[in-house]
Amino acid sequence: MVLNNRKISLKARVLHRYLGFFLAGVMAMYAISGIIMIFRETNFLKTETVETRQLEPNLVGGELSPKLRMGVKVDKQEGDILYFEEGNYNQETWVATVKKMKLPFVLEKMERLHKATTDSPLYFFNIFFGLSLLLFVLSAFWMFLPSMPIFKKGIYYAIGGVILTLIMLFL
Repeated sequence: MVLNNRKISLKARVLHRYLGFFLAGVMAMYAISGIIMIFRETNFLKTETVETRQLEPNLVGGELSPKLRMGVKVDKQEGDILYFEEGNYNQETWVATVKKMKLPFVLEKMERLHKATTDSPLYFFNIFFGLSLLLFVLSAFWMFLPSMPIFKKGIYYAIGGVILTLIMLFL
C-alpha cells in the first residue's frame, strides 16, 4: 500500500512529536552546556580547588607536565621548590600543589559529554543525538502538506535560518 501525502504528513507529525519529547532533556543539557562553554576561557561559575599530589623525586620542569597532566612552565626556583603559574613542586618532599578552577560537578559532567571525542565511549551518544536532531529537522518538513500556507511560511523561516547560519559561520 502506497502512503499518500496526508498519511506521510500524519506519520511525520507523530514522529516529530515523540522525538521532540524524547530529546527535550538532552537538548536542554546541550543548550546549557553549550552556553557555559562560551565562557570556558573565563572563571565564570568556577571555583578554585587546591590539590596536592605525591610525585616522584627530583623532577625538573619538563618532567612535571606529563605527571600533572597539564602544561607546566617553571617560572622560578627557590631552593628545592619549583614555582609555576598553577602551583608549585617541592623536590625535597616530592609534593606538588596545584590550583585549578573547576566548574560545579554537574556542569563539568555536562561539558565533558558535550565535548566527547572518539576516545570516549560517550561519542556514540553524541552521534545518536546528532542523527536524532537531523531526523527531527527533516520530519519538520513533512508535518504539513506543501499546498498549505503554513508550509510555505515555514520554508521562508528555514531559508532565513540557513542564511543566518552562513552569516555566523563567516563572521
